[in-house]
Amino acid sequence: MITFEELGLDEQLVKATSDLGYVNPSAIQEKAIPAILGGTKDLIALAQTGTGKTAAFGLPLLQLIDKDQKYPQALVICPTRELCLQIVKDITGFRKYLPSVHLVAVYGGSSISLQIKDLKRGVQIVVATPGRLIDLIERKAIHLEEIKYVVLDEADEMLNMGFQDDIEFILQNTPIREYTWLFSATMPNEIRRVTKKYMTDPLEITVGTVNTANKNIEHQYYVTNAGYRYETLKRLIDYNPGIYGIIFTRTKVDAQSIAEKLTREGYDIDALHGDLTQQQRDKVMKAFRDKTLQLLIATDVAARGIDVQGITHVINYELPDDVEVYTHRSGRTGRAGLTGISMSIVHSRELNKLRLIEKIVKLSFHKMDIPSGIEVCRKQFMAFMNKVLSLDIESRNLDAYMPALMEKFADVSKEEILRRLSVMEFDRFLNYYENAPDLNMRDAPRRERGAREDQGRGRERDRGERSDRGDRGERGGRERYSRDSDGDMMRLFINLGTKDGFYKASFLQFILDMSDLKKDVLGKIDMRDMNSWVEIDKKSANKMIKAIDGKTYKGRRIRMNDANSRG
Repeated sequence: MITFEELGLDEQLVKATSDLGYVNPSAIQEKAIPAILGGTKDLIALAQTGTGKTAAFGLPLLQLIDKDQKYPQALVICPTRELCLQIVKDITGFRKYLPSVHLVAVYGGSSISLQIKDLKRGVQIVVATPGRLIDLIERKAIHLEEIKYVVLDEADEMLNMGFQDDIEFILQNTPIREYTWLFSATMPNEIRRVTKKYMTDPLEITVGTVNTANKNIEHQYYVTNAGYRYETLKRLIDYNPGIYGIIFTRTKVDAQSIAEKLTREGYDIDALHGDLTQQQRDKVMKAFRDKTLQLLIATDVAARGIDVQGITHVINYELPDDVEVYTHRSGRTGRAGLTGISMSIVHSRELNKLRLIEKIVKLSFHKMDIPSGIEVCRKQFMAFMNKVLSLDIESRNLDAYMPALMEKFADVSKEEILRRLSVMEFDRFLNYYENAPDLNMRDAPRRERGAREDQGRGRERDRGERSDRGDRGERGGRERYSRDSDGDMMRLFINLGTKDGFYKASFLQFILDMSDLKKDVLGKIDMRDMNSWVEIDKKSANKMIKAIDGKTYKGRRIRMNDANSRG
């Protein structure tokens, strides 16, 4: 295999990578680093999250900048504070033997005055989130006139989060920019438009296939009644004693509610959502990284840019509405060559969503049975026994206590000791799962197209309802899925659209958070530039209108009403 030295890197950088334990470059590093060092000015690099993209641009940047000059020469733009800090941490490790190179992270939620002081000390590389960087530009606290290199990292996530105008503003303020390198996991049409506008004949590098999932991840799904989602979630957690994972929900209300329930029942979990202050968010993320928390429950927007190593499982409490969002969720596990598992809790009406994801992302979901109560207890017992047998007792001086222990248990058999230990450790599990029901919703034979079954009640509905099916050919060329309306649905108009920075998943989360409604009441969502139309159960329509109509979004008054009553 090729080594970092063979990529054309300077000796100091090769030595730094060796100190970090890097022996051979990843596929994206092997392709991108020689291309950049060879003089490629505009580059598009497509690779899944966790494949080593930071080193792919960070190492060449350190080699190419003028180390004797103390002004910003390179700008790395990324979507979130967490990713910003991670990039700075990684590049700091690479510059171990380059003491004259300095870099700074600038991001929202932290003191801008301290960041300005850091900039004034003299830096060559600035890593920034778009919003904070624009604040600094407008304050004239940072000057981009000498920026030669611009890196757009996680470009698809930045556009999904509504940063397209910000990115274009930043690029317009780098007048002598000679090199533009874009790194992304997917290639939606919005990114293609940006590259055509700001790049000239870019070299495109693809590792794997765009819109394909990480091959190190196993994708599983569990079919249950919609009312059993929470119980199914608990059972999956209990069946995997060593789990270290992220649970994804659609809304911040669900994230907080489920976190509170699980915390009350003794699980080490906390929530990450948009209502947290930056200080609260930092506290949660520190606890998760330190593994004080075993589980993190998050919304898609709140989890953007999270980069935590060693995550074993991702659990989709509900499937997202956007196929690319599923790819980003599952990509939180199976990173850096490790394996991972992505679990999805679904009900029968969501099975077509799975099929669509399989088709677009080119992966196979494995149907799994929700474990029985007995299976959960057996798995917990095995984990406990392995833990007991692996304990280091040689390093503990217990000799002084052994005579008393031997005397106390002289008339107690080994079997009884094990039974007592088991009851002491597993009393809660044994009581909870003693008469645990079967949560599985068994697959029924497929019916003709256009009908769906109510498997939760075990009988066919009196009237045929249309099945979920892929809604293809929407704006931006993405394939999505939605529910067709029926006689119980009505159509609402709202004067918000993609121009307001929304994409389908973030818009869905926004209206559900505003109205405190569940996804089950919604049908098809049709988004345009300035307006959108939302199908909703008639019984819930007034609640949504009252919650949203008249509110403001980014200074703009929101109008929502019955689409059929307009004009």
